Amino acid sequence: MPEENNNKNNNKEDSTFHVVWRASLVGIHLCATTLVGLAIGFYLDKFLGTRPWLTLIFLFLGIGAGFREIFRYAKFGANKDNDGKDK
Repeated sequence: MPEENNNKNNNKEDSTFHVVWRASLVGIHLCATTLVGLAIGFYLDKFLGTRPWLTLIFLFLGIGAGFREIFRYAKFGANKDNDGKDK
């Protein structure tokens, strides 16, 4: 019985760690996709001489990709119950 109780505590700790890990990844993905979009647009503008249009377009594409990731994570969380099991 104590082993079973210990196993439940480990699962709860793993679940908490998993939630914190996924929450931190949301912020990282939002920043990373925005910066990647900005960099691509900036260098394409520099190469093609179309400043600032491609920078703006790719910046907004990067922001959109970041928010898409946020919605994916929110959808993933909505499909799980409190124990981390699929509904």
